[in-house]
Amino acid sequence: MKQNLFADYLSCILFRSVSFFTSFLPLNLSLFFGRRLGELIYLFDKKHRLIAYANIRHAFKKELNYRKCKEITRLAYRAFGQNLIEISFVGRINKQYLKKYIDIKNKESIDAAFKRGKGVIFLAVHEGNWELSNIICANLGFPFTLFVRDQAFVKLNALLNSYRLKNGAKIIHKKAGVRQLIEVLKSNQAIGLTADQGGRGGQIVKFFGKEASMSTGAVKLALKYDCSIIPVFYTRIKGPYTSVILDRVYTVSRSVRPENDVKENLQRLMNIFENYIRRYPHEYLWTYKIWKYGKERDILILSDGSTGHLRQSEGAVQLINQVLTKRQIKASLFIKEVKFRPGLSKFIFNLFGCGINGLRNALTDKSWHDLMSLKPDIIVSAGTSISKLCYFLAKENQAKSICLMRPANCSIKKFNLAIIPEHDRPVKRKNVVATEGALNLISSEYLAQRSRGLEQSGLIKGPVFNPCIGVLIGGNSKSFFISPKTIAELCGQIKKAAELLNAGIFISTSRRTSLEIEEQIKNEFINYPRSKLLVIANQNNHPDAVGGILGLSDIIISSPESISMISEATKAGKYVLVFDENGLSKRHRFFLKNYQNKGYIYLKQADELADSINWLWQKRPKVNFPKDNLKVIEALDKIL
Repeated sequence: MKQNLFADYLSCILFRSVSFFTSFLPLNLSLFFGRRLGELIYLFDKKHRLIAYANIRHAFKKELNYRKCKEITRLAYRAFGQNLIEISFVGRINKQYLKKYIDIKNKESIDAAFKRGKGVIFLAVHEGNWELSNIICANLGFPFTLFVRDQAFVKLNALLNSYRLKNGAKIIHKKAGVRQLIEVLKSNQAIGLTADQGGRGGQIVKFFGKEASMSTGAVKLALKYDCSIIPVFYTRIKGPYTSVILDRVYTVSRSVRPENDVKENLQRLMNIFENYIRRYPHEYLWTYKIWKYGKERDILILSDGSTGHLRQSEGAVQLINQVLTKRQIKASLFIKEVKFRPGLSKFIFNLFGCGINGLRNALTDKSWHDLMSLKPDIIVSAGTSISKLCYFLAKENQAKSICLMRPANCSIKKFNLAIIPEHDRPVKRKNVVATEGALNLISSEYLAQRSRGLEQSGLIKGPVFNPCIGVLIGGNSKSFFISPKTIAELCGQIKKAAELLNAGIFISTSRRTSLEIEEQIKNEFINYPRSKLLVIANQNNHPDAVGGILGLSDIIISSPESISMISEATKAGKYVLVFDENGLSKRHRFFLKNYQNKGYIYLKQADELADSINWLWQKRPKVNFPKDNLKVIEALDKIL
């Protein structure tokens, strides 16, 4: 309270000082200082400047490029600075001032509205000089009452109210309730209300193509008491010269479904204001989170071209959708592969950033236009090479940023949430969730869908034996190499296990599998009777192959190099055996050892597989799998 009292006194002193100072200056010079004040606020008010710019980019993403949006943001701050200075004129504004500087268009709307005899609501949005607009309405020659919300600064609020009363406005405080407003309208008088910034309790309507919460007071009054509404918009012509645009008289419409009347009428009114804002975008107050309470979210996945990274991102989005669905929020997903220009462009951007111009120069034209055409609410990326881009675009769009894996050239603190596997040794922070494996899309519904797709593909040969052994073979990387000797042993062990269990075999290679290994596997299994499915990914890949094998198999055998593939296999709830091979990194060894210790996988040498498979099927131990999803959902629930 002491801080508020001090700030209240300070605000009053500052307001009186500015009023005293501007009383000696020509109006144009005072407003010149107002523009400079707005530019100063623009420089230092980073938080709201970014919000305003992101809002403008969303509103005009189809019409304006980012440079024009930045220009409008700066102009909006200049207008705001002039409005602040203009408030200091309030004490000395009279009818002569209004006659000289204020041009009111479509005055005939006023007479038409009052002729209905039901009262008039002058409806505005947060734009232009709101204090000046109150005085203008109070001096148009008819009774006008202003509905005000008392501010935290009591003394400043009282000072402003005294100026309002002095210039002819009557005041109804919000705390006094709606009864006085109703009495004013029944007396065929006018009141002033706003339509935007509805907050948590407002009505959700479309505003610049996206759901936003808007205030319902004016429409509810009009529906109940049949009063007229005049949408009003203010725009500065030059210096103190201002144009007040009165739209046509709006009378609310009623339908056979009264429960929809508030929303439908409010939507039409907001369409009117949206048209004015499109014409005069610098006049609107863009510095609040306009679409915060809407029931729509746009999610952007940034892809670095890696299938494994994309699957992890899609797994994260699946969990995001679970959180949003509980809140009755509908999400739209966009996936954009990031392409940097050849040469050092990626390296330079990741090292230096260089702002929006640096990004423009780093990306290919298609990637640039794809990313700038969107205004996402949530951005997800996997892979260190695009983590900095994820942070930058989140800042640009005032979106939530979620990175999977440890980010490179960018502090973890900058992200709203970092989902990092334990084998990457994540630091302990509030915005970090440590997972045991990689996120993925695997669920009972996903497996059922992929299984049906694979069964309907025509790739499965003849009747399927029960049980089924699924085999997923990856490929080589910089330091890892699957040897033909290991594959030869693997093939022999799979056949031995299939004979012991009277099992069928489903096999899929990956796009990273070498040609030599592909030929070796084909020679072993293409004519083998128990081989019911053989997918060589580089020749006849099918989108349901991996998911279908995970769904239809009872036992999974996987090569050891792909953390994503092993994470997917364990999430399927099947017995998972991973054959060992040399050349794995320390982080891979950490991952495999942890999974083995927790009972998620059975890490075996290739020559041990047949006996291990037979033991598993005979003993049927409990299937264990990681519970990473629960931890991630809990973290997402806090930030979304």
